[in-house]
Amino acid sequence: MRRLFLAAAAPLVLLALQVTPAFACGGLVAPDGDVHLDQATTFVAYHAGVEHYVTSFAFSGSASDVGWIVPLPAVPDNIEAAGKWTLQRLEREFNPPAPLAFEGMAASAAESPVVEQVQVEALDITVLRGSGETVIDWCTQNGFTLPAETRDHLLRYAQGSPVFMAARYDNAAAQARGMQSGDGVPLLITMRTPQLWVPLEVLANDDDAVNADIFLLTDQQLQPAQTTPLFFVPPFSFGTSNSVDGATGFTVRGSEPLGGQLLSDLSSDRNMGWMPSQGWMTYLQLRAPSSTVTYDLGVGGDGLIRLATFGTAPARTVAVARPAPGTPPVAVGVIAMAVGGLAIATGAVVALRLRRPRSRAA
Repeated sequence: MRRLFLAAAAPLVLLALQVTPAFACGGLVAPDGDVHLDQATTFVAYHAGVEHYVTSFAFSGSASDVGWIVPLPAVPDNIEAAGKWTLQRLEREFNPPAPLAFEGMAASAAESPVVEQVQVEALDITVLRGSGETVIDWCTQNGFTLPAETRDHLLRYAQGSPVFMAARYDNAAAQARGMQSGDGVPLLITMRTPQLWVPLEVLANDDDAVNADIFLLTDQQLQPAQTTPLFFVPPFSFGTSNSVDGATGFTVRGSEPLGGQLLSDLSSDRNMGWMPSQGWMTYLQLRAPSSTVTYDLGVGGDGLIRLATFGTAPARTVAVARPAPGTPPVAVGVIAMAVGGLAIATGAVVALRLRRPRSRAA
């Protein structure tokens, strides 16, 4: 019975991979592989078909140049420097410091793979559209070595949406601007997409755990999709898990309507005047072994946060939910709970009958 209940109750930025022979896929690249992603932070606002994608990262290593590859759901309308304190303000909102004692778009073979080039502070950015080979060629031309597994992952991403942002981060230029070593440049990418989409698998590698914070601003309050409903949550009350679609270490950590001081702080930051006057902010925290992060995130019109296997076209992430590894299908979970309940009820009836004294004849 205990095993039955455990089976029935099972629940369900930004971009990283060090370039070493052991790493698994895209993200950060360097000529000699000496770069490690320490923290990724992403803020995505979606309204009326427009996605504002704010992302930054912190890294460590001695590489003089660092490359940054981001799969995108569409060709950006604009790329510019993001707010100076937006991501930090969101971190403070949901992670306050402790008191003293954060569908695929096909490209013609004839057209140039370079859609746009722009420089933002210490980043030289190129937007590429085409096959995954265009990104691989960019890495080769910039002196970044890609292991075979990384090449395979980029080619797979390109099958879903062959649009990538490839950026070269110059450590020397960053230091000349007074930036601390390892600080990423916060970028604001504005795109027109049919639904909110965030690439997450590119954060994973074989050596380091994924450490990312994702903030989503939408018109309606979001809920995580559940691959298995949880009927009993301690202390034995009806409810659901805060796990995101059953993924290990991926949870909803906060949710609140946008307004007040938070809205004032965000909208007054550099290049953040587009902020809507109302909406709903959802904070997701991803702390998981890299081997389990094999998915990307999508949000559809139903307000459900769903995960789909990486390489799935962004427009299909909202319709193709990724079953969590080892999690039984919904029907199995429901049946298991029903069988467990029936077994308890049957046992109770038998026990009562055994304890009931026999009536004496008059």
